[in-house]
Amino acid sequence: MKQGKLKLKLKIYTGIVIGLLAILGIRLAVVQLCLGDVYKTQAKDNQIRLVSVKAPRGEIYSRTQDVLAANELVYTLSLNYLGVQNQDSVLERLAGIVGTYFPEVTAGSIKDKIEQQKFRLFEPVTIMRDIPWELVVKVEENRQYLPGVDVSVEPLRYYPMGSTAGHLLGYIHSINQEELAASDSKYSMSSLIGKSGVEKQYEKELRGKDGARRVEVDARGRPVGELVTLNPKPGNNLYLTIDTKLQKVMEKSMADTLKSIQKSYPKAKVGSAVLLNVKTGEVLAMCSTPVLSPDDFKGHLDSKLNDYYFPQGDKYNPLNPGAETNRAIQSSYPPGSTFKPITGMAAMEKGMMNPLNDRVNCKGRYWVAPYIKCTGVHGFVNYYSAMAHSCNTYFQEMGRRAGKDEIINVAQQFGLGSKTGIDLPQESSGLLPTPAWKKEVNSLLTNRKYDALREQLEDKYDKLINGAANEAERTRYEKEYKNEKARLEAHYNIDYNFDTKWQTFDTLNMSIGQGSNDYTPIQLANYVATIANGGELMKPYVVSKITTHEGKTIKQFKPEVVRDIKVSADTLAETRHAMLAVTQSGGTAAFLFSNFPANIKVAAKTGTAETGRQGDNPKREFHGVFIAFAPFDNPEIAFAGVVEYGYSGGTSAGMVAKAVFEQYFGIVDHIAAIDAEAQKDAANKPAGSDINNP
Repeated sequence: MKQGKLKLKLKIYTGIVIGLLAILGIRLAVVQLCLGDVYKTQAKDNQIRLVSVKAPRGEIYSRTQDVLAANELVYTLSLNYLGVQNQDSVLERLAGIVGTYFPEVTAGSIKDKIEQQKFRLFEPVTIMRDIPWELVVKVEENRQYLPGVDVSVEPLRYYPMGSTAGHLLGYIHSINQEELAASDSKYSMSSLIGKSGVEKQYEKELRGKDGARRVEVDARGRPVGELVTLNPKPGNNLYLTIDTKLQKVMEKSMADTLKSIQKSYPKAKVGSAVLLNVKTGEVLAMCSTPVLSPDDFKGHLDSKLNDYYFPQGDKYNPLNPGAETNRAIQSSYPPGSTFKPITGMAAMEKGMMNPLNDRVNCKGRYWVAPYIKCTGVHGFVNYYSAMAHSCNTYFQEMGRRAGKDEIINVAQQFGLGSKTGIDLPQESSGLLPTPAWKKEVNSLLTNRKYDALREQLEDKYDKLINGAANEAERTRYEKEYKNEKARLEAHYNIDYNFDTKWQTFDTLNMSIGQGSNDYTPIQLANYVATIANGGELMKPYVVSKITTHEGKTIKQFKPEVVRDIKVSADTLAETRHAMLAVTQSGGTAAFLFSNFPANIKVAAKTGTAETGRQGDNPKREFHGVFIAFAPFDNPEIAFAGVVEYGYSGGTSAGMVAKAVFEQYFGIVDHIAAIDAEAQKDAANKPAGSDINNP
């Protein structure tokens, strides 16, 4: 009986085994015969990786063919998150290797990068760019312990001339979420994108189109072959209007000037300037100090650099922002006496002034309130001598004769208070004050002030009335409240009517470039260029042409006239002669150009402008402003510059104009000295390469 049961069980087990083997055999047959191609493809795909090939950005050249922005091949360390196993272990090991070279890279910092990219982890997470060869070797030696870690070669922007034209060129940096969302899938989280200057303005032309390659790898992730490659398309090249020599001279002269005048005016640490071709609107040079070095932004900004470019907290002053700001187009300043040619032209256009025969007796102060002082006691002056001596009394009288409407009209024609349209981002419009502007601004300020006073008054009497001991006291408080409220409203009506209406002193302040006048250096340069060229307001531009990477011209930019100024040719000619007197014997800028040959005369205007900044001493702290054009007989170039707290325009921004004009006209060659100093600095620079993190 027992033996029979055992045989039965064996038969059952045997049947089960045979059945399972049959099922397995059938499954194997299906896999091999029916699904073989599918699994073969999947197995092959497990050995293939699609690797993005970064497109090199288009290069940027000066008008003199100097390379201002190019590309170099660098090693980039990245993390393929989806291929990482045992993440914590891999990150700790990777941080240990990288940290030997860069202590700031930790497992925590790598996790932060992963977190920032948490919604796009299908893309590689860039850990570092431009890593040294020694680190590449270390990573490859530990490849088997670093699944998902990749080292690739990609082009990275570099700037051969360092900070030269830094603000104008701008910089590139890692794309942010907002830019990525607006990019219409043309970028990835590892992309670098133009953030300012030409790099931002012409991002579409410069960026190129990424390619891709399919790489076959072994079980350890090491490449064993390349299958198919889609070549990247390089970005287009830009050719700028900038003259490299003039740019270098402008920047060096600005730096030297600031250093020199800081001995007397310690706050003079900021300056900007622009040089234009008066006939075309081409920007020949543009500088802003403190300088911007585009290479600083290719990677991680440490705390010191971050404070330098983007000061925060109590270090931040909206009137004096960080070094990232291009003050030549983004910051506006009171023009001071450089505005006086506008006032003179307004008076002439209205028929209220003969430049030669109409004389004003300057006794050191204007005779109409607020009795603004003059720069001296000049006696009887006409248009030419008043311009030469920068006589406040004369130009206040011309402003009174012309009236606010004519002054505003002429200033608007010359583009003051409006964006020039230059092909650079974030240009400021400045401010040309008008009666409508004053009413709008002061209405808001006056109402805000009195709303607060009304609220304080109401709170005061609410407490008194509610806390009154008896009805008589309550009645007395109610009466006092009514009387005080009536007095407050009377003061409000007086202040509102006075503060929101254009007053005589507004015209007098405007006529000498003070009050609320606020213009950018590029506006001032364009305004003086328009005087010089006979009345054509040009649109300034910095890019002359765009070409393919093979050199084929795609677009050529040509001079563009914004408008013809409706100021007579005679008025413009007389104003040019008046500005010439500024640089002649007795003029406020005569000392600057005394070494120039007789055939290269310079016309100019100096400015000593009250800063208008809260806390500044209005009697001792001034911005130095300077405008000029040359040659007088056939103008070619126009200059405008501002040195914050430079006091006098002639001894601050005027020194920059002098150096640039000397270089342009071949009077003094400053380049040899600049290059020699640069070589000396390079020789003294510590050995070692700069490494940039994204």
